[in-house]
Amino acid sequence: MQKTRMIKTLMVFLVIVSVSALLLAIYFLPPVHSRLSWRLSVLRGDIYNYFNRPDEQVFIPGQKKDMSAIELTPTATMAPPTATLVPSITPTNYVSPTPTETQTPTPTSTPIPSAIQLEGVRYEKQDFNNCGPANLSIALNYWGWEGDQKVTAAKLKPFSRDRNVMPYEMVDFVRTQTHLGAVLRWGGDLETIKKFIAEGFPVLIERGYLEEIAEYGWMGHYNVVTGYDDAREVFIVQDTYPGIPNAPNSYERIERHWRAFNYVYIIIYPPERETRVFELLGPQADEAYNLQYAAEKAREEVNVLSGKELFFGWYNVGTSLVNLQDYYGAAQAYDQAFAVYADIYPRPYRLFWYSTGAYFAYYYTGRYQDVIDLADMVLGLSAEPAIEETWVWRGRARKALGNIDGAVEDFRGALKWHPGWWVAENELHSLGIWD
Repeated sequence: MQKTRMIKTLMVFLVIVSVSALLLAIYFLPPVHSRLSWRLSVLRGDIYNYFNRPDEQVFIPGQKKDMSAIELTPTATMAPPTATLVPSITPTNYVSPTPTETQTPTPTSTPIPSAIQLEGVRYEKQDFNNCGPANLSIALNYWGWEGDQKVTAAKLKPFSRDRNVMPYEMVDFVRTQTHLGAVLRWGGDLETIKKFIAEGFPVLIERGYLEEIAEYGWMGHYNVVTGYDDAREVFIVQDTYPGIPNAPNSYERIERHWRAFNYVYIIIYPPERETRVFELLGPQADEAYNLQYAAEKAREEVNVLSGKELFFGWYNVGTSLVNLQDYYGAAQAYDQAFAVYADIYPRPYRLFWYSTGAYFAYYYTGRYQDVIDLADMVLGLSAEPAIEETWVWRGRARKALGNIDGAVEDFRGALKWHPGWWVAENELHSLGIWD
């Protein structure tokens, strides 16, 4: 009797193991895995967020009071002002803290149409957490590139759950992996978008995203803008997240959400049209001028904004000053941003996955503990801290404070989420570690 019961128990156990193994094998079949893995990831994230409430977390800079005592190093000082800034047609590396001359874009030879929609756009619905590679693929395909988001993702984010792709990484991909050119600028406006579309250039922007996915809260998103209509006051965007090609977005919505990323935009073009791209950019063709222009635009906006938009405004001031290598001024701007952040709700906490300027500012002003504290908060905002930049910055701060073991752990943590990432590998190499 007991032996029979043991046999039945063993058989039940074997059946459970066999069924589990079969289900696991089915789960990892590519057609099944691609449909289920992201749902499990979302479910895991929802459970984590329910118990941890990331939008309730705030960062209070602990070293703000030490700013006056910080000895500025050459990397943390503000560049000297110049008497006059004259934009050149090619980007330069010269920087100055503020624009010294108000410039207006050079008008095109003829007025642009009141409405236009580019033809020949091949739409792609993004895979889970893949808006950067998908939108880049759409923009590249417009110019005859043959590939899809799997090709772009393989270079930009080898690990699918990596939270973000930076704009500069997308530009690097275009310049090194395709026959096309690309230019990145900050401080854009609606007329700039329309001007390029009217000349046949799609515009790739990074923006906030909320109304379409309100149940998930604010997040960052990329869009390729391929048309506009002044009568309806809408842009036509290729929205890869919900799977909507040619989605109308109001001018107001685009401008408001674009602010969250300092109005950054990328123009991709074939080599033979490079001259026209720089003509359309006008004074913004000069990279140094553009960085100063974006900083001034951000400074002006903080005087008229409030609430969440004021947080974005101060964050943009910080980002612009980091781009100008004025780390001292940037740190002060980020301090202002975090003070506003503490008083708003719901909080756009995902911004810290995408925008890393605060780490630069605090690190290069010697505020290493603030770097660590901010990174600790950001890494705790998600069930999967797939944010390699944050791991690297915490590692750098730990290294600066003499915690070499902790630094090594963080640099390896970055490589877990972005295998082969040269930034983390170089940090390990600097410590004599060659994994």
